[in-house]
Amino acid sequence: MSQPAADAEIPTPETQRPLLSAERLKAFVDAVVAIAMTLLILPLLENVAEFAREDKSALDYVQAEYAQLFSFVLSFLIIAVFWTTHHRIFDRVERSTNLLIWLQVGWMFTIVWLPVATAMLGAMDTDTTQTVLYIGALLLSSLLMLATRVYLRRHPELHRISPDSLRRGTIAEVVLSSMFAVALVVAVLVPAVGYASLLLLLLSGPVQAIANRTGGGRGDAGGGSRSTPG
Repeated sequence: MSQPAADAEIPTPETQRPLLSAERLKAFVDAVVAIAMTLLILPLLENVAEFAREDKSALDYVQAEYAQLFSFVLSFLIIAVFWTTHHRIFDRVERSTNLLIWLQVGWMFTIVWLPVATAMLGAMDTDTTQTVLYIGALLLSSLLMLATRVYLRRHPELHRISPDSLRRGTIAEVVLSSMFAVALVVAVLVPAVGYASLLLLLLSGPVQAIANRTGGGRGDAGGGSRSTPG
């Protein structure tokens, strides 16, 4: 008698294995972030060669490219803050699942996109589309990290992060995502404000503190709130 077809659909340990181990996932993310941070400098390198051909001084370069330099520093710091937060979380993640991996792939996409959005910010006149592409990428990155925290809270078997630390980290990410969303809306509705709307992120620290006090939770800082970028 032939074996039931349903038997062939029973998951095996091999099919249940994640695409990457937790350690390989961490290494992959680190490599992608490092490449993205390096790509930020490329437009500046091209302009240096152009100024050299025209026999212009370093002062001429700084004066002419201040917008590009500012956008480079801003995006470099933002990516560094995002990576620091990611590292603090995943330093205690010991197992991965396919969904967790794809959440990180989405997060890496937002990081890799930032060098393109940064080049636009420094080289083009500010318009609504450019603002959406830049601040929108920051918002999406924060939302994906929020989704990661929520997923880890629901799967404690994957990590050794304390529940209180994850709770505070989730609150921090909700606040930060909200600030990015408000900054994006302000930048779109009031074009004159532009990227200055990101200054709203300075309020995220006090708002996180209030939210944590309201929640009544205290704990170690390993997976908690992060510095405000920008």
